[in-house]
Amino acid sequence: MLGWFRALMPREDRFFDLFDEHAQIVLRASKALQKLLAGEGDAATLCQQIMDLENEADAVTAKVMTAVHKSFITPFDRGDIKDLIQSLDDAVDMMRKTVKTIILFEQKDFDPRMQEMGKLIVEAAELTAKAIPLLNKVGTHAEKLQQIAGEVKRVESRSDALHDEGLKDLFQRHRDSDPMAYMIGSEIYGELEKAVDRFEDVANEISGIVVENV
Repeated sequence: MLGWFRALMPREDRFFDLFDEHAQIVLRASKALQKLLAGEGDAATLCQQIMDLENEADAVTAKVMTAVHKSFITPFDRGDIKDLIQSLDDAVDMMRKTVKTIILFEQKDFDPRMQEMGKLIVEAAELTAKAIPLLNKVGTHAEKLQQIAGEVKRVESRSDALHDEGLKDLFQRHRDSDPMAYMIGSEIYGELEKAVDRFEDVANEISGIVVENV
């Protein structure tokens, strides 16, 4: 009876516009981070761009949280809405944290595996940006959404492998000569891995929304 009642009531659909806006901000931040790691463009400009984008993402997240409290009927469960936008926001938060580490330790050159992880972050962000608009008609796009979520999880698995290989390489190169280089490098590897992990969190949230609404 409750499901029938909800189906007849008008929904607050601006959530989908806000989700999409946030996902596009995250995608732009991921591309800036990838350029930074690849040594393309001005490093200081790219760092500032990522931090500015994180602030923009925070503003969108705040709008979503306000809308959750003000809307009578939401397109899906309020808790799922909060968890989805928070997972998206956590991804760009980790990118900003990575940038702050890079600035703090004045890093200018990055290992090839770090650069590959940067590409994976872009890939995960692109997949996320592709999935988010499909949530507007979750029943119609259920299969595609689950497919994209699976692709994000495969990206995360590749990131894990690069992280482990990178740490091993750092240890072998610096264990006797430069412990600080190992410490800094391991911190950056860890933050890049966590950024990809946050996209897996988004994928899990999307999978959960599909299961609950189809």
